[in-house]
Parts: sequence; structure tokens; C-alpha cells
Amino acid sequence: MKKSNIIQYLLAAGLLLASAACKKDFLEKKPLTEYEESDVWKDQGLVQAFVNDLYVQMRPGYLEVMLASMTDEARFIHDYNTSRVVQGNVSPDDIGRLSDFARWDNHYKEIRNCNMFFEKIDQAPIDGTTRNTMKGEVHFMRAWYYHMLVKYYGGVPLITRTFNVKGDEQVILNIKRATYDACVKFISDECDSAAKMLPTVYELPKDKGRVTKGAALALKSRMLLYAASDYFNKNVKSPLMGYTSGSQTDRLRAAKNAAKAVMDMGIYELYHPTDSAAENYSRIFLDKDHKELIFIKQYDKALLGTSHDLYNGPNGYHNWGGNVPLENFVTGYQMRDGSAFSWANAAQAKAPYVNRDPRFYATILYDGAKWKPRPKDGAEVDPIGVIQTGKYEPKNGGRDSVWGLDTRNSTIENWNGTFSGYYLRKFMDKNLDAQFFRGDQNWIFIRYAEVLLNYAEASIWLGEYADALPVLNAVRTRAGMPATNATGDALKAVLKYERRYELAYEEHRFFDARRWVTDAMTYFNGSALGIEVLGSQIANHPFVYRPISIQSRTFKEKDYLLPIPAAEIRKNSNLEQQVPYK
Repeated sequence: MKKSNIIQYLLAAGLLLASAACKKDFLEKKPLTEYEESDVWKDQGLVQAFVNDLYVQMRPGYLEVMLASMTDEARFIHDYNTSRVVQGNVSPDDIGRLSDFARWDNHYKEIRNCNMFFEKIDQAPIDGTTRNTMKGEVHFMRAWYYHMLVKYYGGVPLITRTFNVKGDEQVILNIKRATYDACVKFISDECDSAAKMLPTVYELPKDKGRVTKGAALALKSRMLLYAASDYFNKNVKSPLMGYTSGSQTDRLRAAKNAAKAVMDMGIYELYHPTDSAAENYSRIFLDKDHKELIFIKQYDKALLGTSHDLYNGPNGYHNWGGNVPLENFVTGYQMRDGSAFSWANAAQAKAPYVNRDPRFYATILYDGAKWKPRPKDGAEVDPIGVIQTGKYEPKNGGRDSVWGLDTRNSTIENWNGTFSGYYLRKFMDKNLDAQFFRGDQNWIFIRYAEVLLNYAEASIWLGEYADALPVLNAVRTRAGMPATNATGDALKAVLKYERRYELAYEEHRFFDARRWVTDAMTYFNGSALGIEVLGSQIANHPFVYRPISIQSRTFKEKDYLLPIPAAEIRKNSNLEQQVPYK
């Protein structure tokens, strides 16, 4: 929800309070910038602002450090304590950069605000229809903030009321973590409550960023699929960390049904506005309003907008090159015909960026990729605008090689250059001069492709391939890739591939690899790789590409879930720590 709306509501409310205050003695007036908690529930504008703030506090993916940089998708070149995460050094006292994602304190603050809303809303002077919609929004928000906690920590304390610090000290100090089972059920029930109260669509364009019935059902689909996954169902060490009884099959069935409920609404579809698969994929994240969007955060350039392009664009464009794709991730892109790429294949190794999955070209900026016009201090060297991350033999045949404009030896900027030889293309607006201007791309919290992949995954793990194939192939063929008719483990591999590359950099990989268990151990251990490019500025001279190690990484058994923060356990010894950290 746009911050401008909140400001308008608060300004309007401020004028009303000022008008009322004029009738009182001067010394009795409250400062116009201050509101007591009780004031909120006497004014519809302030109640709306209170609900709006629950949207504002949601963390989008366009902040400087992306969750992708704590997976095999990327590396954050400025570190900011991301290395603690990827090198397996997280502890109860320090979870590294994940503190900005898992947000124990922040999420519980917003959950408290949700609880307060439910305790106060019935006394507010609001008509029944508006009140009901607001309740639906806040049920969704309480589900959202709990789902964020449960994704990182497993079972957490389920708190559904506000506490009086003076009267509830013992209750606060004795609170325990709820089981993983109870947390998932609570989130699912909250989504159901929200879906019953929320509209399918909103009539006014300004409400595009508000949650709908589809968003509530889609969030339920996500949570139930995670809960049905192997990590939370096999060899579980504690009921706080997964299921110790019941049927995984039943849970997969519930996840499948939840995704089907969204599909049966008939209002969402995969977006394909052109005949170009790569262009279609790129425009999912750039076009403002289409039927694949289920829940988004909107940005407004007039209110600073998003700095994603600045944070991640090449240094040769005076951008910061922050979250750079890894060769580990790039290597995994299939060839256009669906076969695997291999560095052992001489022809493919000679031209690694030719004839790959079309999503590759909409996601990755690589050496030789045509991008956009250079700024003035680079336009003379590169009038076309081609990404240069290599070291090149000079045109004049001289001794000294020429470093590309987007390397760490760039003549434009040499401090923000990539370590990996790649930059992020996905989400980027090539018409934006990010050095001076901010973008207004939506951050997509939930889109329809995820729901289809949720349905396909649950179906495949249930062995119901006939249900999975048309849905999985719809996502795959929209991307310009051939349909599959695989079954069994081969079909599971296709599903994992689609989630990895269709949902790349959208904050899914961190959780997908963990819940599939072996994927985290396989892909999050070993070396993070980049690419060394040795080329030439002389026409028809061959290029050489060589994968290189740029960072060592470690994933341990304890890293599947985050530890409960030590500071919280010191305040309340009844908060049980995760088994690996005991």
C-alpha cells in the first residue's frame, strides 16, 4: 500500500483533531503530531492508516541485500555479514544478515498490532462492509507475519492477544513455542478466515496492492506445500521443527487442494503479451497490471521508488553491482531443447551463452549481452551498450590487455564491480538511468506461476502425474521450453528445475532447497563459482571461458532452520532452542 495514502489519512486526521482542540483551553491541547492509542479507534481514517501500516512493514525483495545472496543464486559483493550465513557460522547470538529477513522482533511487533486491531475494531465507527474487509486484511497479515517466522524458525509462540506489561508478566515469561503442526494450522485457518472476508477484486485502481481472496488462498497454498515437504515430515527431531505423527500424504493432498482452490477461481493466468518467451518473462516484473499478479508491493517514483536497478546494475553504468549471479546457478540453465548444459561439452564451453533457456536472457547479464546506452564517460568506448566482464586482447595488437568496463578494473568505476562475471538482469528496467532515477517496478510477493508449481509439486509427490503434467508444462512452455512427459524421479527433477529458474531471485530458493533436504546439502556446500572471460576486441578471435572459485561455502545439519535468538531465550527460558543448537 502506498505511503502517500497513509500520509493523507494522517494529515486529514490531524486537521480534525486540530479543529476539535481549538474548542479547548490552550494548555489542554495535545501536540498535533502525537496520537494516543485510543485515538486511533475513534476515527476511520486512523484505523485505515493503522491497517495500511501492516502493508508498509512487509519486507519487499528490493532492498540492498537480496535473500538470493544467501543461496546458490548469488553473492553479495559488499558482504554485510552475508558470509556468516553462507559459510555455516550462524549462531543463536548472531544469525548474520538473515536478521534483516527473519526479523523476530519486527514480526512479533506487527502480530501484536494485528491482535490489537481485533480487540479494538468492533468499537470503531466504521460501516459493516468496510469493517469486514479490514478484518479480512488483518487476518491475512497475521497469517503472513506468522508464516514468515515459521519459514525461518519452525514452531514459534502463537500469540493472539495483546499483553498488559504490568498485569501479564508471568504469562509473558512463561510463554512457550507452539508445535510446528499448531503453527501451520493457525496460519491455514487465518488464511481461510481472510478468504471469507476479502473481495475477489477491488473496484478502485488505488487498491491494487491490497490483499484479496486469491492472495489469502495462495498464501495457504504456499504454507501447506512447505509443511508437506520432506524436511518437516521425515526424521524430525522435535515437534517444534516438524511433524512427529500423521500422514505426509494427507498433507500433500491438503497442499494440492489449496492450490487448486486458487486455480478454480478462474481469474488468474500466466502472462504472455508477446511472441518472445524472454520478453514475456521479463515483462512479468515490469508491466504494472496483469492477471498473473496475485499480491504485490507497488512503488511510486514520486515517493523515491525502488533502488533495485541502482543496487544491482553494472558498475560500468555507475551502479553498485550488489547481488551478482553465480556460475553455479548459470550452469544449471538448460539448453533451449531441454537438454543439460555441460562445461565438458566442447561446443557448449566455447559458446556458453548461446541457445539457452529463454529465461536466462531475461535474468542474467553476461559478457557480450546487449544492454543499454552507456553514461557519457563510457559511451565513447562502448557506443552500443554491451556488458563487458572480461579481459580482452586489444585491437591494435599491443601488449596490454584491456579490462571490460563492468569489471573491478573498470575505467568508469572499479569498486562496485562483479566478482562473478555476471550481473542481475531480472526485474531491471533498461529504460531507467538508475544512477540518477529510481524505478517503480512492482515487487511480487505472490504470482500465479508459483501457485501452479505448488499444485504440480504436490501432485508429483503424490504420484498423480496426469494432474501435474499439464500445469507444469503450462509454466514451462510459456517460458519457451519444450513440454515434458517424464514420470517418477525424472519428473521431480523437472519440477525442481522449474521452481529454481521460473522463481529465481524471488525469495523461494532459500526455502525450497532446505525443505527438499538433499538439495541444500548438495548445492549450498563447496565453492561459489564465477566465470573468467578471456576475449579479444579483434573480430573472429576466440573467447575462452573458465569457471573460477570466488568463495568457499558450507551448509551444516543445523542450518535448515534458524536458531531461536539467544536474547529471547535469556528473557524467557521456556523458549526451547532448536535441537542442533542444544
